[in-house]
Amino acid sequence: MLQAYAVSDVREAEARLLEETPDGELMRRAARGLADVVRARCEERGARRVVVLAGPGSNGGDALHAGAMLAGEHDVEVVALAPQLHAGGEEAVRSAGVTIHDTEPDGEELPAAVRELIDSAEVVVDGLLGIGGRPGLSGMMRATAEAVPRTAYVIAVDLPSGADPDGVAAPEHCVVADETVTFGVRKPVHLLPATAPVVGEVTLVDIGLEVGAAPVVERVEHADVAGLWPVPAAGDDKYRRGVLGVIAGSEEFPGAAVLCTTSALEAGVGMVRYLGPERPEGLVLAACPEVVPGRGRIQAMVMGSGVPVTDGETSDRRQIQWFRQALASEVPLVVDAGALQLLGHWQRTGHLRCEAPTLLTPHAGELASLLSELREEEVSREDVEADPVRHARRAARSTGAVVLLKGAVTVIADPDPRVPVRTQADGPHWLATAGAGDVLAGLCGALMAAGVEPRDAGALAALVHGFAAHRANPGGPVRALSVARAVGPAVAALLTG
Repeated sequence: MLQAYAVSDVREAEARLLEETPDGELMRRAARGLADVVRARCEERGARRVVVLAGPGSNGGDALHAGAMLAGEHDVEVVALAPQLHAGGEEAVRSAGVTIHDTEPDGEELPAAVRELIDSAEVVVDGLLGIGGRPGLSGMMRATAEAVPRTAYVIAVDLPSGADPDGVAAPEHCVVADETVTFGVRKPVHLLPATAPVVGEVTLVDIGLEVGAAPVVERVEHADVAGLWPVPAAGDDKYRRGVLGVIAGSEEFPGAAVLCTTSALEAGVGMVRYLGPERPEGLVLAACPEVVPGRGRIQAMVMGSGVPVTDGETSDRRQIQWFRQALASEVPLVVDAGALQLLGHWQRTGHLRCEAPTLLTPHAGELASLLSELREEEVSREDVEADPVRHARRAARSTGAVVLLKGAVTVIADPDPRVPVRTQADGPHWLATAGAGDVLAGLCGALMAAGVEPRDAGALAALVHGFAAHRANPGGPVRALSVARAVGPAVAALLTG
């Protein structure tokens, strides 16, 4: 499992390690790891021209030392964007015969020679700012970042310069990296939604750093699936494997019921019991003859997918009653789409509380509506998208449920603020398509019916959902139904490794 630690905790750990190691040793470790990565990427790309962008701090020192180590093998040049570079790093590159191109740090326009140099770069090493920097770039640093050509492979040192180290603020002006080489441990910038898109691939270099504090962000990896997925034992029957109730689909959106039940079955649930109107029920039974219509014993319920709610009512009034009964029960719940619309009103008025383990699966607009209802204040989709972690945590605290906020980077927030938030970024951009959320809800429900706790269920489902989308049509567009049908093979591939 990937883990990221608060910047303040990382800095404390770095200070302790600096006291325990010989002068300059820590930077040498970091620079050697960085140089190894740059060397490997140059070899993969057949590149020789490396441009190092050096700022004033330790990140600049790491980049300069790495540049000096590479000088005998590659055409390395340095662009200095600080009145004074790291002394040891500057001495190292000068001793290696590397040319340093000075700029006016307070200027706005790059010298023509520097612009030409950057434009010809095949690999760019971003060592402008580190975790002590503020979000955003200005002046010459901004001009330099904007001059980097799209054809260059950009390797950031610790984080893309200008990105928020805490991963909260979306960057307006920053370096956009293809890869980030970070040292010791990951930081929130590497895993949180606001900044993950500019980080690229993350490569971790071991420098002997140990952080005693708890992580603040986690991410489940493919290698974790085998230890978390509920694999049936020899004596398990369909009831022990989990029976999932599904209240999904409507006359208006009957396909949601098919997508939800299909993905649950593909995920390995023991049985699905379906409750819904006649038309979606017929489609469900045609697509999935294993489904049992009607009530009965269940281990979890998924509800709301494809059920539009207007003024507290649906086209099939039985669904409202089923929602109420499920929310008042002790059965673990996955609450999606239309059921989310009702949850906020019912909880605010005190008529119902989620007593059982519950996972909410909103997108940004649904979470905004839920928070507006719960807190009696206007929250917009834009508010949620600007700070998804904070809003997911607010909803989790208010409802007592785990919140899975869907997006390119999915956020899973626990009601307990001491529990690390989880983020998953496993799917292709093609996955942003109608019905994808119905597939995810079915996956979550199957896991919870098998006894997986909501937080693990959300993270596992998001990972498998994304992995199945990649497998459904690698590199190309995907339909939600294709993703649902790819779930079973995707789980098998992850379990067998």
